[in-house]
Amino acid sequence: MSGFFGVASKDSCIFDLYFGIDYHSHLGTRRAGIATYGKDTGFKKSIHNISNSPFRTKFENDLDKFEGNYGIGCISDYEAQPILVRSHHGAYAISTISKINNAEQLVEEVLKGRTHFFQMSTGEINPTELVAALINQKDNFIEGIQYALDVIDGSLSLLIVSDKGIYAARDKYGRTPVIIGKKEDAYCATFESFAFLNLGYTLEKELGPGEIVVFNENQCRTLVDPNKEMKICTFLWVYYGYPSATYEGINVEDMRYNCGKLLARRDKEKEIHIDVVAGVPDSGTAHAVGYANESGIPFSRPFIKYTPTWPRSFMPTIQTKRNLIAKMKLIPVHELIAGKSLLLIDDSIVRGTQLRETTEFLYESGAKEVHIRPACPPLLFGCKYLNFSRSTSELELIARRVINELEGYEVTDKALLQEYANPDSEKYEAMIEGIRQKLKFTSLRYHRLDDMLDSVGIDHCKLCTYCWDGNE
Repeated sequence: MSGFFGVASKDSCIFDLYFGIDYHSHLGTRRAGIATYGKDTGFKKSIHNISNSPFRTKFENDLDKFEGNYGIGCISDYEAQPILVRSHHGAYAISTISKINNAEQLVEEVLKGRTHFFQMSTGEINPTELVAALINQKDNFIEGIQYALDVIDGSLSLLIVSDKGIYAARDKYGRTPVIIGKKEDAYCATFESFAFLNLGYTLEKELGPGEIVVFNENQCRTLVDPNKEMKICTFLWVYYGYPSATYEGINVEDMRYNCGKLLARRDKEKEIHIDVVAGVPDSGTAHAVGYANESGIPFSRPFIKYTPTWPRSFMPTIQTKRNLIAKMKLIPVHELIAGKSLLLIDDSIVRGTQLRETTEFLYESGAKEVHIRPACPPLLFGCKYLNFSRSTSELELIARRVINELEGYEVTDKALLQEYANPDSEKYEAMIEGIRQKLKFTSLRYHRLDDMLDSVGIDHCKLCTYCWDGNE
């Protein structure tokens, strides 16, 4: 995943740009970059590896070298960006949030023009460089951006800074957000709505699917009107979005309270005794508060997440190291665990390894029972549209492994998988019980898909649900 921020200001944009990018640190852990433009200084760019040091630390010594009124920057889990480009459009810098499933096909098409790409150490082409090459196939920025949005299978949102201002475009299905902020002498574009609040900006507009705008320090103009169809990622609310973020008018924290509330209402139909409700830090906490408020069962923090020196647990690509870091972060509070029946809410269950280990150390710390309530349905399909997981195969998903065990072979038939996704089917119940036994939970009940979509509060048809039900 990645996040970006762009500023066009009457005066220097550097202060706003630096802190606006920093507010996207939860969306990436590997690369970060800044590119600026000034009429007298031209373009300047800097990119750093932030795997072992936060964005602010890496870039604070670079700030003096940046000058200009226009700037963009990003924090990414994957490619180095922004990149600087010189083409028939002139010189520009570009940053993207994308997943390009047909990258090889598009690269081959571009190569027919006898151009070249820089190959990354992985053997792949930098996706942002590919997007720039696609834009350069057309006569102007507007046509080029539209062309890139149309031919990419997956998703694409972008920022481009040129000597004319900053272009911003949202994915044609709106899978990721792009939001415009305004203050007296500046405009900004951001992934996260809260990133500009402490910088003095107010909300100007949220771009619609496929909408393209250009802005400078004085105005923001729509160049291409938004499409009507939207498929924004529901996982932004469930997990990836920061609690203070708002997408399509719906705040992340508020949505998570709603999730917990509806989970509690379903549990009222069952006879289980719970002493306390807790959330897996940090993304499960708000869901747990919503559950506790609705059920009347006390909210507690039976284990604490120690984060001052630990990186995010999904950052390492080696599974064994990721699990070790996840375990080392969580410190049990024995006095709040011993003899208790705990109901634990996590944002999701992907592989299940971390939650199983969490459950085991709760038992080791004296827990009587551990009931699990994930805040979203079982994940059955790998995401085709966003790079929010390091899973390389759908077989890493605990739900798919259990399905294969139940059927006795590797299931690839989408119709059969969708039958397992139906919470009213016998196959769904068998899958849930298989997961519960494998992960050693006292009880397990996932959030239903219809309840989860109701928790968001916008039209269901505008929300992407592919990873849960396979519907594209």
